Amino acid sequence: MDEKERYEAGMQVRRAVLGDAHVDRSLQNLTPFNEEFQEMITRHAWGDIWTRPGLPRHTRSLITIAMLIGMNREGELKLHLRAAKNNGVTREEIKEVIMQSAIYCGIPAANATFHLAEAAWDELGVESLQD
Repeated sequence: MDEKERYEAGMQVRRAVLGDAHVDRSLQNLTPFNEEFQEMITRHAWGDIWTRPGLPRHTRSLITIAMLIGMNREGELKLHLRAAKNNGVTREEIKEVIMQSAIYCGIPAANATFHLAEAAWDELGVESLQD
């Protein structure tokens, strides 16, 4: 696969996972300063990694959420909490990832993520575990 094909495959997955609205906003905010970076993300993160056949997108979402909790990257975490819905990830599964992260990443990181996840799901209208 050449770079153009990798970019196109990456863009297709990026749109499927993050949604057209998010990707369109990212593309509208391109500048000469960030354009190459955005192209690199699309080619490598989405075109090289998210297109690999070894793990389903569902699993990749859970792994990504866990890593972002550990790195304390709130903006990216919120994005991927919302995107997980597009990959069939349930609230119960994310709850379990957050619970496990409490042990390996720390209680404060897990606590903050519970609050962030609830807010993201409320925005999306995702049903609660009690419904």
